[in-house]
Amino acid sequence: MLILPPVRPEESISRLTAIIEPLAERLTVAPRKRMTWRYKGHQQMYLLQEGELSVIRASDGLLIVTVYEPHLFGIAEMIQPTHGHILRAEAASTMLRVDAQLATKRFREEGVWEDVAALLSYHTAYLIYRDAQVVQQRTYSVIRNHLHEMILLPEETRMRTTILDYIQGRTLLSRSSILNVLSALKQGNYIVFKRGGYLMELGNLPESF
Repeated sequence: MLILPPVRPEESISRLTAIIEPLAERLTVAPRKRMTWRYKGHQQMYLLQEGELSVIRASDGLLIVTVYEPHLFGIAEMIQPTHGHILRAEAASTMLRVDAQLATKRFREEGVWEDVAALLSYHTAYLIYRDAQVVQQRTYSVIRNHLHEMILLPEETRMRTTILDYIQGRTLLSRSSILNVLSALKQGNYIVFKRGGYLMELGNLPESF
């Protein structure tokens, strides 16, 4: 069964963003640069304005999600700073950085905790969605889910990331397991990828293979 991701709370993100923008420091971030949640000893929040940003599990480097739209990071860390994840730019990106304590004060003054809760709920729901894609799933099902996810990306983005890198970075499946499935799908004319392994077209993939 195809699993659908949760819906982004666009209005809540816009309201929270408008509040913290005047307080934030603008950053130009180079590709592959990593950012932690503390800066000069203080907890931070980050706003992606342009570019691509991934959330990486600190313990093993597993890629949880890559975000391509304006988005606010650090809501959970603002409330419960576990530092279990870090951020990594996948392309040249424009970001804002703001002290989390200052952001918390402004959210309280503006009475937008319902919007904070909406964004936090979205992040929680996304983690549940991602677990449903990979936990206790057969190898083929995991690969199938990620191919469906990948084909929805803009072509420019897909041409920067091979199918193998995209799936392996998000699942820790072995290289051989992924390539075996891709080879079988290509032979069955379910998938088209160009030299180097860049996804071009995706047909109606079977439920099992």
